[in-house]
Amino acid sequence: MTLHENALAVLSAWSAPTAEAEATRQRFLDFVRPDSTTVWREHTGGHVTASALVVDAAAERVLLCLHGRIKRWMQMGGHCEPGDATVAGAALREATEESGILGLRISEAPIGLDVHHVVCSGGPSLHYDVRYAAIAPPGAVEMVSPESAALAWFAPDALPEPLAGATESLMAPALAWAKRS
Repeated sequence: MTLHENALAVLSAWSAPTAEAEATRQRFLDFVRPDSTTVWREHTGGHVTASALVVDAAAERVLLCLHGRIKRWMQMGGHCEPGDATVAGAALREATEESGILGLRISEAPIGLDVHHVVCSGGPSLHYDVRYAAIAPPGAVEMVSPESAALAWFAPDALPEPLAGATESLMAPALAWAKRS
């Protein structure tokens, strides 16, 4: 199965929790379905990305990064790479690289989808971000990567500012998944 086929399978199987989320899921499918190159950053105008909101082992706090370029607090994530077999695998790789935490465990299904404007290496673009939750092992210690200005753990009712758009909406589904897992 190619990464493109995996993205289509993930998007087709995802149960959107609201009518708005279902509309976003359909937008993703309409974008991804006709062109197998939509999963790569070289696809001009937009491409699939993958991210993960890391939750601590007690399912009480989330790890956010202060993105070095955007200067906002957000979950870890980024572009799919040629070695990624699945979208969830891309999210796990990005979360591991950006947090420095080994042994993260990722949710099987996304906890959200988001389309947002960014400026990539090729200019203005849309990121079709498939968002997952990940649980850190007990005693995990984060390490700032070159892509981040800072990393910190936050209680969901004490999030930092400025927060990236749609990051706050990931808190409830990520913590709920972590508590069930």
